[in-house]
Amino acid sequence: RQQSLAMQLLKLVLNCLSFDFIGNSADESADDLCTVQIPTNWRTIFLEPETLDLFFDLYHSLPPMLSQLALSCLVQFASTRRSLFSNPERAKYLGNLIKGVKQILENPQGLSDPGNYHEFCRFLARLKTNYQLGELVMVKDYPEVIQLIANFTITSLQHWEFAPNSVHYLLTLWQRMVASVPFVKTAEPHLLDTYAPEITKAYITSRLECVPVVIRDGLEDPLDDTATVFQQLEQLCTVSRCEYEKTCTLLVQLFDQNAQNYQKLLHSSSRNPLEITVQEGRLAWLVYFVGTFVGGRLTYTSTDEHDAMDGELSCRVFQLISLMDAQLPQSSNEKVELAILWFLDQFRKTYVGDQLQHTSKVYARMSEVLGITDDNHVLETFMTKIVTNLKYRGRCEPVISRTLQFLNDLSVGYPFYCIWHNILFENNKVKINMRLLFKHFPFLGVSDNYSLSDLRCRTVFYTALTRLLMVDLGEDEDEFENFMLPLTVSFESVTQIFNSSFEQEEAKRMLIGLARDLRGIAFALNTKTSYTMLFDWIYPAYISVLQRAIELWYREPACTTPILKLMAEFMQNRSQRLNFDVSSPNGILLFREASKMICTYGNQILSLGTLSKDQVYPLKLKGISICYSALKSALCGNYVSFGVFKLYGDNHFDNVLQAFVKMLLSVSHSDLLQYRKLSQSYYPLLECLTQDHMSFITSLEPRVLIYILTSISEGLTAVDTIVSSSCCASLDYIVTYLFKHLAKEGKKTLRCREISQDGQRLFHFMQQNPEVLQQMMSILMNTIIFEDCRNQWSVSRPLLGLILLNEKYFSELRATLITSQPDNKREVLDQCFRNLMEGVEQNLLVKNRDR
Repeated sequence: RQQSLAMQLLKLVLNCLSFDFIGNSADESADDLCTVQIPTNWRTIFLEPETLDLFFDLYHSLPPMLSQLALSCLVQFASTRRSLFSNPERAKYLGNLIKGVKQILENPQGLSDPGNYHEFCRFLARLKTNYQLGELVMVKDYPEVIQLIANFTITSLQHWEFAPNSVHYLLTLWQRMVASVPFVKTAEPHLLDTYAPEITKAYITSRLECVPVVIRDGLEDPLDDTATVFQQLEQLCTVSRCEYEKTCTLLVQLFDQNAQNYQKLLHSSSRNPLEITVQEGRLAWLVYFVGTFVGGRLTYTSTDEHDAMDGELSCRVFQLISLMDAQLPQSSNEKVELAILWFLDQFRKTYVGDQLQHTSKVYARMSEVLGITDDNHVLETFMTKIVTNLKYRGRCEPVISRTLQFLNDLSVGYPFYCIWHNILFENNKVKINMRLLFKHFPFLGVSDNYSLSDLRCRTVFYTALTRLLMVDLGEDEDEFENFMLPLTVSFESVTQIFNSSFEQEEAKRMLIGLARDLRGIAFALNTKTSYTMLFDWIYPAYISVLQRAIELWYREPACTTPILKLMAEFMQNRSQRLNFDVSSPNGILLFREASKMICTYGNQILSLGTLSKDQVYPLKLKGISICYSALKSALCGNYVSFGVFKLYGDNHFDNVLQAFVKMLLSVSHSDLLQYRKLSQSYYPLLECLTQDHMSFITSLEPRVLIYILTSISEGLTAVDTIVSSSCCASLDYIVTYLFKHLAKEGKKTLRCREISQDGQRLFHFMQQNPEVLQQMMSILMNTIIFEDCRNQWSVSRPLLGLILLNEKYFSELRATLITSQPDNKREVLDQCFRNLMEGVEQNLLVKNRDR
């Protein structure tokens, strides 16, 4: 019973210390950044040293389940806001915390419990979060305590399989302490130059030692958890830059030793596969470390000596690249390849481009060993590595994806794409090799040996390649035609297959690849001239092939999704690229093709009937969301005058709007909000329709209007601000339209009566269904008053129109809200409502809205 009472008391204290005193709850994902805003009237309790002593004593005397709660309370004590104390009081309080840390580390038996261990690591991290290094070094026991913490950290790192999530807090502590070194102004030694290299060494050696254990015992490989690895490496790169010479010396020694062992194993007559795998695992870790430390240059004041050391380390990785590539295509290690790509990306960010002087010492050693004298030579090495990966590692999706992402990153921005363009397109030798190699890249092929998912990489590849082409394409149509020649040949082949008794699978795979290629190209063409070249190339001959594919394979999302995404990309007026010349009908022609495709897909997909829960999204809702996204881009792109369609009797606009309605009615309200991509395409589309096409909205049948208004009502409370903001905007456009109609009706002029037919239909509908707008007014008022509203401006926009249209209901709602409050708050809320409506006039002018 005593333990139960102690547990409840500790939980009570923890809840009190964790309370959000200022109404600004911390982000749970940023646990180590929390500061506890203790009320000032609690100050005397915190100044008494017995308070902290009590909780340290409870930790030492209670069993693990309870001692963990005592440590959790101490974590909050360590996070107490600095302003609660004066400087001398804060130093004394910190001294008591450090004294408690020393006692725990001198008697570490309790830390064998995982819960205690984790909370203690959090406690250590909070010390540096809330206190400066200059304050810590002034504490009496600092030299002993920093040594104890270092030994504790080293032991923790060596036991890599124990509580890996807690290591984050230990590395956070050391990262922040090392980062603070340049700002310490006290004469007291911080001793980090002694212990930080030991921490780095412990992390490196422990990861290398874990490799044989993981492989031989079949354990979970830490390298597979890339998010955790990258987070820890980011912390380690700061720690490693303290006494960087020691870190580099260690890493060079380990790299040389493991690389030599690896070469011996490769040339051994027995070639033990297990030993080779172990060495490759170690080399993968070492490459990650080199990339991390090279990338650390950006976050720490560097010197020429440090750059020279980076050159020493980088030489070894570039040599390893040559060694690994020499074994192709017989053998390849995915983990090593991913580590190499990580290193290349870090080297690119640090030592390639205008941010670095070309006289950097990093190239001095690389010039001696590898003949790499500047970043141009490095980029040539990058290109060779990229081509090698694309050619020989086509079956390894992670390596291909990361390689293409690396290529894509290189193609963005000056000066990278200029240098790359020179390499790829002006050096004839390389140019010929590239064109010969393209057909050997497995992910660009249509072989049955590769799954359809492998084709996804093609979009990124062609985006990067097109960016390089765009460097000096200008208006050279012949160059563009040459670039598109492989796709032209493929489309002609598909056309011939379609016109004969064709092999469906072959045509399907070719079209999926072509759609992904074209989407990548279209994404990169952001000028009117280049986009027009692409439009002239695809319209009308090849776009009809895509239309035919949608008709034939609407049941297969693996085929329809890439084609629909391609059309959605075509409709994007990015950088005003679709603003064709005034004499050009291309905008209307493009919309007509999009309308045909959306109508075809919509009609066909609705013929599938009822689908199971696990099939409804991939077979139906995903395609509908892409169609809505494409239609939204067309409606908001400002490159089509939609009034022209009705004027000349063209029904493509009406057809696509009817297809929108049919598809919408086949989707339940719950699915609209449950599937994020669907909701983020439907609600912005509805916002466009209510803004510019209210005549269409008012012409809808009552059941359709009810469906749309209900979807708006449910979306007002959505967590996703994109959805809720679009709902508020849509509601505002509808309410404003209705209010303006009523204002014109009141004038009773002949001209106003003639143009108010659409508004009259909407007015009659609202008269028959008054609860629709009333419910939405209630939702908005409750959201503003009682909830944490993240988009308050958007929520406020439709409110005035709703109030002016439903003044009687607003009075009733106001009275209900006031009476629902406690007696002492009713007068305050009543005054808020009076202030809200003070000076408001009977109109929806901007000036009136903003009162």
